[in-house]
Amino acid sequence: MKITTLFPVLATTALVAFGAPAFAEGTAADPAKGPNVNTAATGTKGAVATMAMAQDLYALGMANKDALTVLTAAKLAASVDVKDVDRKKETKGDAAADQADGVDAPVDAAAMLASAKELAGEDEVLTGLIEDAEAEGSRGRIGGASQTLSRLPAGQTDTWEIPFYGDSYAELAVIGDGDANLDVLVTDENGNTICYDVSWSDKVYCDFVPSWNGYFYVTVQNNGGSRNSYYLVTN
Repeated sequence: MKITTLFPVLATTALVAFGAPAFAEGTAADPAKGPNVNTAATGTKGAVATMAMAQDLYALGMANKDALTVLTAAKLAASVDVKDVDRKKETKGDAAADQADGVDAPVDAAAMLASAKELAGEDEVLTGLIEDAEAEGSRGRIGGASQTLSRLPAGQTDTWEIPFYGDSYAELAVIGDGDANLDVLVTDENGNTICYDVSWSDKVYCDFVPSWNGYFYVTVQNNGGSRNSYYLVTN
């Protein structure tokens, strides 16, 4: 079944499974309403965008064997203070047989620095820059991001229920470990599509401004051949 056909079904299933959202006063959960997005509003990209950019730069640097790009990614990742949180999630589908386990989590700043050092080899200038970054550590990190780890087998789908406040800039990202393709759909409580990605990637960033307080449903589908351990990151 094509992903473009399957995702609307998953979104409807998610809404039925979780039930109607009970949010703070001011929720507008009228099916006649359009998407819960204020298209005229804007916001400033924050910690979630920085984390997503760091992962993209790391993948680019590793593909090109470029120590400086990987170092830049590591410094970006280290600049964000991310808090681990629990979130409401449902997992459905049958896991594919005989699949690889994959790694346990996406790379963090420390792993990025280790990769940069390996790529730098005997380049004393690059090695010095990497050592400076290691010494700097987490000083001056910005907050504002929360993450939850999921280890999703191939053939299965996670659906998350995430609340966002109206008229407040919302950011979310799915950051996979690189082991398998992840397709992502974000809908509001009325089933309207907010973000949709079916590219051959496991890293997706989405930002918007809700018009009212409401729940959003993030559906992550593993269409690869092995488990993918990914973070769902929000502001």
